Amino acid sequence: MTCAACANKIEKGLSRVEGVEEANVNFALEKTTIKYDPSIVDKKEFEAKIEKLGYQVIHDKTEFDISGMTCAACANRIEKRMNKLEGVSSANVNFALETLSVEYDNRAINPNEMVETIKKLGFTLIPKQDARETVDHKEKEIEKQYGKFIFSAILTLPLLWTMVTHFEMTAFLYMPGMFMNPWVQLALATPVQFIVGAQFYKGAYQALKNKSANMDVLVALGTSAAYFYSIYLGWEWMAAGGQGMPELYFEAAAVIITLIVLGKLFEVRAKGRTSQAIQKLLGLQAKTARVIRNEEEVEIPAEEVIVGDVVIIKPGEKVPVDGELIEGRSAIDESMITGESIPVDKSVGDPVIGATINKNGSIKVKATKVGRNTALSQIVKVVEEAQGSKADIQRLVDKVSGIFVPVVVAIAIATFLIWYFIVAPGDLRQALIPMISILVIACPCALGLATPTSIMAGSGRAAEMGLLFKGGEHLENTQNIQTVVLDKTGTVTKGQPELTDVEIAEGFTEENVLYYVGSAEKHSEHPLAQAIVKGIKEKGISLNDSTDFEAIPGYGIRAIVDNKEILAGTRNLMKQHSVPMKNADSLMEELENQGKTAMLIAVEGQFAGIIAVADTVKETSKEAIERMHDLGLEVIMLTGDNERTAKAIASQVGITHVIAEVIPEQKSSEVKKLQKQGKKVAMVGDGINDAPALAVADIGMAIGTGTDVAIEAADITLMRGDLNSVADAIHMSRKTMKNIKQNLFFAFIYNTSAIPIAAVGLLAPWVAGAAMAFSSVSVVLNALRLQKVKFTK
Repeated sequence: MTCAACANKIEKGLSRVEGVEEANVNFALEKTTIKYDPSIVDKKEFEAKIEKLGYQVIHDKTEFDISGMTCAACANRIEKRMNKLEGVSSANVNFALETLSVEYDNRAINPNEMVETIKKLGFTLIPKQDARETVDHKEKEIEKQYGKFIFSAILTLPLLWTMVTHFEMTAFLYMPGMFMNPWVQLALATPVQFIVGAQFYKGAYQALKNKSANMDVLVALGTSAAYFYSIYLGWEWMAAGGQGMPELYFEAAAVIITLIVLGKLFEVRAKGRTSQAIQKLLGLQAKTARVIRNEEEVEIPAEEVIVGDVVIIKPGEKVPVDGELIEGRSAIDESMITGESIPVDKSVGDPVIGATINKNGSIKVKATKVGRNTALSQIVKVVEEAQGSKADIQRLVDKVSGIFVPVVVAIAIATFLIWYFIVAPGDLRQALIPMISILVIACPCALGLATPTSIMAGSGRAAEMGLLFKGGEHLENTQNIQTVVLDKTGTVTKGQPELTDVEIAEGFTEENVLYYVGSAEKHSEHPLAQAIVKGIKEKGISLNDSTDFEAIPGYGIRAIVDNKEILAGTRNLMKQHSVPMKNADSLMEELENQGKTAMLIAVEGQFAGIIAVADTVKETSKEAIERMHDLGLEVIMLTGDNERTAKAIASQVGITHVIAEVIPEQKSSEVKKLQKQGKKVAMVGDGINDAPALAVADIGMAIGTGTDVAIEAADITLMRGDLNSVADAIHMSRKTMKNIKQNLFFAFIYNTSAIPIAAVGLLAPWVAGAAMAFSSVSVVLNALRLQKVKFTK
């Protein structure tokens, strides 16, 4: 692809394929994302369509030696099985050499999975490490363009010299007479035009064949006009007897092509820097792992670790995979995943994340997630998807880019006709110069790069700080947020409450009541229930199993313990079961005013007492909420807890607006109410009960320490579990959108203002070529400033 028009052409072509719901092409990333119905169409048809449009799909390649084949039928079995694997484009087995060559997509499958698949067939694949593709296709493209530029520059320099010596101020420069000869100029310009410039002719042919127009069309038209007109002038000169020196334009064509190749070289390098975030993340992975195999400690490549392996990690080493600590204690530096600089203490039973660093003791970890399933791989996947998706503003730019080239060609032709018939009647030379300048200056590359490069740089920088935007549209929409709704437990607070108070009603003993409550709450997954059970066990009370356990969201729980009905929960729960309260309200209020969550207990319909738990506020919550207020945001706490407790917590962190006693099903309704008031709402939560509200909100933000369901429902994942990340996300969105607008303003003004300047003949073609080439580079470099964004703390 050479410009945004190419991306549009591929996008339209793929969208017309039967079974395709949506196709997005990211020009900056050079990737396409397709939503499709696999029962109607498969990936091979997409590749065929892309190649038919004149472009290529890049594959990873690897080779294996095969052990265990006995005949050609074995080779056929391996080949057929490999070609059926998801992500494999082609697989070829050479029976004579006993080798397997595979082209594949490394995001869908890796060589280790291929080895495991063929192992099930009874054969062994041995990776040829040296045969794997180690050079990225972009690096190859840079090398190729660099070679073309050097070749082109050597041939163009003498032509440029002839042009420079035309100026009076450079009359003292020596110019060998041979370079002024039209045939020498033709000999120098022709390889540049048709060898270096072949890529433009090829691209223009493919574009026109598919009834579209792109940058290649403009460059091919402009340089061809200058080149062939120079040949015409040379023939005229010969026919006139070869007297004097004709004014030729070979140097204009050659210089334009040379400068555009140089500009593309800079552009590819700069574009590579916009995806540095993903490369950095991938670079965090451990390369090797020390595992126990057959009761021996062996070192293997990290990608060969399988689920269930016991991995030994010594102090200072990276954790190679996600797993569970089964032996030892240590502090793990998780900053590369969460952005949190303080190491986290880990003991037996705690989870560890791949790519984090073991700071202290030697530990053993049982691998639970490997390969594409690790947290780091999932983060990389989210960032790649975000960078590959399109913001709404990009869709608008794509429409403009799609019609821009045909409009420019029409303007160029109209300019030529006006000059030839009105401004300078019959003067082909005078008419040709502005036409060539318009064709060259108006390439919409900068316009096509303006948005995706900013999205890539912005989402990449955000990922480094533990903010995962799931798409470009979310990065765009976050800037519009006016109201932030915060869940309380696990979001504003630590979500690790402790049992603090036990008040027993007349006729019951503390041990009895705690036995019944603990046994009833034993099977609940609610953090408050777990805190109660933990507190009761710490008092040395043994618990029994309950039956008929029922969690009543927003109310509490009901269970049968030793054939007795146990209730634990809110006032409303007691009212529902007609339990007399015996003046418990005043004690409840007192506990709630202290910011504690109090629960009423009933045994067999009789009020048995009150227990209270307290959840502490996260150290960073107050500061983070101050930052949100500074950003002009309204902050609301939304919780299922009672109003007094909620307000007590809210007052500690500076929140004045509290919506309390909301059951999970009502959370999404509360968000909708705010939206009906015309507010753009972000919901921040971490629990399963927050998932509906996260999905309904304009932007859902899931605390990364929360549940998978909440993270899945959200648009942004905040890996640090710190509310400062909410302010960071909005700050990053605003910075990115400001950067996009700067890019679009520059690109649009550049293209539109340069056309009239070229049309009136004030822009030499070679200057137009240089300006066009470097406009794209300037846009990309502006986008790269996002990689330096600082987050205030």
